[in-house]
Amino acid sequence: MGKLDTPLYKLSADDRNHVYEPAEDSFLLLDALEDELEAIKRVRPLLTVEIGPGSGIIISALSKALGSDNGFYVGVDLNPHACRVTDRTARMNPGCQVEVVNMDLLSGFGSRMIDLLIFNPPYVPTSEEQTETELEEQIDQFTSEGYGLVKSWAGGLDGMVVTDRVLRDLDRLLSPNGVFYLLLLKENKPDKIKARLEANSFRMDVIKERKIIGEHLFVVKITRKVS
Repeated sequence: MGKLDTPLYKLSADDRNHVYEPAEDSFLLLDALEDELEAIKRVRPLLTVEIGPGSGIIISALSKALGSDNGFYVGVDLNPHACRVTDRTARMNPGCQVEVVNMDLLSGFGSRMIDLLIFNPPYVPTSEEQTETELEEQIDQFTSEGYGLVKSWAGGLDGMVVTDRVLRDLDRLLSPNGVFYLLLLKENKPDKIKARLEANSFRMDVIKERKIIGEHLFVVKITRKVS
């Protein structure tokens, strides 16, 4: 089995006010990707994209493990603070080459370009009073006064407001042999997500799960169904 080492990273006190610090969910995703590393190598991804990299540890670990000579690694985040921290993390780790783009999800990518997609989304269900408009990442929410850290975890009804935007666009984004690794919470209703994906010619498998205090987390692997 291949090794996916946790990269070096450093968050200042100010960074922690704006950027999600690696926690149990981050390390569960890292562990799952380590388990999948040999399968990922067989895909030979030319373009690897992480949505919302935050500290940058996941995309940097993949760049180092897979080799930057064999593909491109892009972290996409609407939070400019997270973009700066991700870039710093990549630069701290020899062998990492990560491009960072300040962008709303994957709106700037062409059709079926992404071979390896990773997302640890804002997954915590929040009250219905917090509308989709309030919770979706919008460019005008990032002001000189800073970024509300709540946006990194608050997911709206069922915790799926942001994730649903990606799933609706998945057929356009994922390459024919592409793989999508997504972190979910039990309250996100993984069985319902699986049924929806299967109705749209995708397959979803739970590859790792972990119970921590107050949360039951899953990492799922999503691929196109073989015709």
